[in-house]
Amino acid sequence: MAPIHLTDFNHLHGLLATASDIATHADGVWKKMWREILVPDVPWIEKVLRPIFVYFFLIIGLRIAGKRELAQLNPFDLIVLLTLSNTVQNAIIGNDNSVTGGFVGAATLLAINYAVVRVVHRNKTLQRLLEGRSDVLVWRGKLIDQNLEKEMMSRSDLAAAAHKQGIASLKDVERCVLEPTGTITFIEKKPGHDVERHDELVALIGLVRKELAVLRAEKSAIAAANGNAPVDAVVG
Repeated sequence: MAPIHLTDFNHLHGLLATASDIATHADGVWKKMWREILVPDVPWIEKVLRPIFVYFFLIIGLRIAGKRELAQLNPFDLIVLLTLSNTVQNAIIGNDNSVTGGFVGAATLLAINYAVVRVVHRNKTLQRLLEGRSDVLVWRGKLIDQNLEKEMMSRSDLAAAAHKQGIASLKDVERCVLEPTGTITFIEKKPGHDVERHDELVALIGLVRKELAVLRAEKSAIAAANGNAPVDAVVG
């Protein structure tokens, strides 16, 4: 049996120490990772207050900007809404990237929105104050310039919105309303009594022509079976 030297013990001790250091480092990394995931870097009250401030700021800002921002009539409105979310993102999360902090912020937004919607739904005055009223933009094919100017909308913007809903011309619109939610509602003109009567007569004439064609075909077939000349030929 080979003798065991002191150097072998030192080498084994070094390996054990290295393994212990690796385990300690790995344990520290895991603890740090879970701490960054679960423990927010800002106070809890700050995580709750930040979303509330941003929520009410956006309500007031969009109310002042007008309903056309929500309607997204042109690329500029879309750019504003897209960049707005990124702009207020840091204001909501602060100096915190933890998952728990994100859950707290999201839960706060959902809770405050639920509370506001419940209160506004029960109070008509507050509803008109926060959401505003609908504006009539077109009435019987004529544009309401005063409301268009109020909402900073042009005729081309309105025509483009009408085309999206399959309406060729604004003259065919009975009424167009810009809702408080930013939705543009178009109601097309209904055909008058004379137009409906004309369409009915045209359809009736077409039906009579088809029946006459069928009758002529039947008479021609009967005449051919009896060896006589076709009805059309006799008539000609």
